[in-house]
Amino acid sequence: MTSHAPSHEDAFEAHHGHSHGHEAGHGTFKSYVTGFLLSVILTAIPFWLVMADVLDSAVPTAAIIMVLGAIQIVVHMIFFLHMNTRSEGGWTMMALIFTILLVAIALSGSLWVMHHLNANMMPMSPEMMKNMP
Repeated sequence: MTSHAPSHEDAFEAHHGHSHGHEAGHGTFKSYVTGFLLSVILTAIPFWLVMADVLDSAVPTAAIIMVLGAIQIVVHMIFFLHMNTRSEGGWTMMALIFTILLVAIALSGSLWVMHHLNANMMPMSPEMMKNMP
């Protein structure tokens, strides 16, 4: 029986959690730049839509903003969290699907609540607003 004294490399891997046995690749500079540029674009478009009042109606503007927000979540998961079908035996893909499902529920629930709040609110005139406490 030979005892193996831990080397500096073993201590580094244990401390930093780097294990080369899994297939999850760490991002390259190019992938991080691509993710950053996509994130900036996906943030700038909704900002421009609202600030420049591009569309006449608020409904399509809100729909476009929510779709771009959902796309941005996926961009972050792919480019920054490195989620794909090969890593962690497919569990990260399950997490991605679960996240997409939760985002869909949150978006549709938020729209439903806002619609019903808008439909059930009592309309107020400016004179009524002045008399509010």
